[in-house]
Amino acid sequence: MRAAILHAAMIVTALTAGGMGAAAQADGISDGTVRIGVLTDMAGVFSDLGGAGAVTAAQMAIDDYVAKEKPPFKVELVSADHQNKPDIATGIARQWYDTGGVDLITDVINSGVALAVSSVAESKSRMLIVTGSGSTRLTNEQCSPFTISYTWDTYSFANGQTRIVKSLGLDTWYFVAVDYALGKSLVTEASGAVTRSGGKIVGTVYHPISTTDLSSFLLQAQGSKAKVMGFANAGADLLNSIKAAKDFNITPGQTIVPLVGTITEVNALGAAATQGMFLVEPFYWDLDDLSRQWSKRFFDKFGKMPNFVQAGAYSAVTNYLKAVQAEKTDDAAAVMKRLKTMPINDMFARNGKIRADGRMVHDMYLVQVKAPGDVKERWDYYNVKEVIPGDEAFQPLSNSRCRLATQ
Repeated sequence: MRAAILHAAMIVTALTAGGMGAAAQADGISDGTVRIGVLTDMAGVFSDLGGAGAVTAAQMAIDDYVAKEKPPFKVELVSADHQNKPDIATGIARQWYDTGGVDLITDVINSGVALAVSSVAESKSRMLIVTGSGSTRLTNEQCSPFTISYTWDTYSFANGQTRIVKSLGLDTWYFVAVDYALGKSLVTEASGAVTRSGGKIVGTVYHPISTTDLSSFLLQAQGSKAKVMGFANAGADLLNSIKAAKDFNITPGQTIVPLVGTITEVNALGAAATQGMFLVEPFYWDLDDLSRQWSKRFFDKFGKMPNFVQAGAYSAVTNYLKAVQAEKTDDAAAVMKRLKTMPINDMFARNGKIRADGRMVHDMYLVQVKAPGDVKERWDYYNVKEVIPGDEAFQPLSNSRCRLATQ
């Protein structure tokens, strides 16, 4: 285990602002250096959502911040592959926090990984900003004074998706869900949202993560005659689900709703295979001039337009560095206190704010995939159907089960 951890953790870059004099001025910064770790899935089922793209986005954030703000401390970026295994992830996190001098860990895509690393961060009194995972436990039962859930969660996605229940009359749902924390959380949140909207849950079937044969699960969902087949999975599992649904000719009789679909999957499958699908997105590269300008810069470096996990990594690292410089310390409690007072409006988030429970609330978007004939260029996939204000998208603080919610 130790050898695997040490092999996985590698320093990507070190950026220095102001040389030795700068380090000397950074009296409140431990060893004069702020270290940020991107802990992600580099080769597995979620690697296209986070992975090297998230590392690239975090690097861009550091490059831009150092060039513009010239902070009186060095900034270093490290990255590692958690392989979607909580034990490997927690081992890397402990090593980074204990001996690697890492001040902030981000990404942690995969809900099981995120929950495990959040416990480590709290035990070490160090910062974690979750940009890749969406378990609502991070801001409910397992909330932490040192963890921020930054980009999305299963409540906001399910809540946004079920707006189509009333508008389109899609009121009976059957879930095909991945059998781990993400799938179970999605089913729970979506079931509640569908029911509140006047719909009915017909049934649910769970499949193993990374399975390649989804036939039996899809046939059960098809046999239910539900109007909506909701896919409560993500990454390669979601891609395989949509492909298999097309192979089984499911779409003429049932509407496919990916509960965690992103532009990454749409681009991989193409508009012809995904046209008409409704998705909830925290970010769209073509939303406005600010998002377009940053996204084109990302494309020049990475060769793909960013998804919300990657854009969220840039935003999270940037705002973390702002808070560190404002507080003149990398002490986690002080930085967290500052972050919870800062409005967040940037290329990723609109009307953003971090609540007491660690939830970053911001506007979300209900989008629909265009028909192929309406796509003017590659990555031009969405029509934004509705802007969902953050206070409507996310679980109300009054309903939070977080021990910090009243603070």
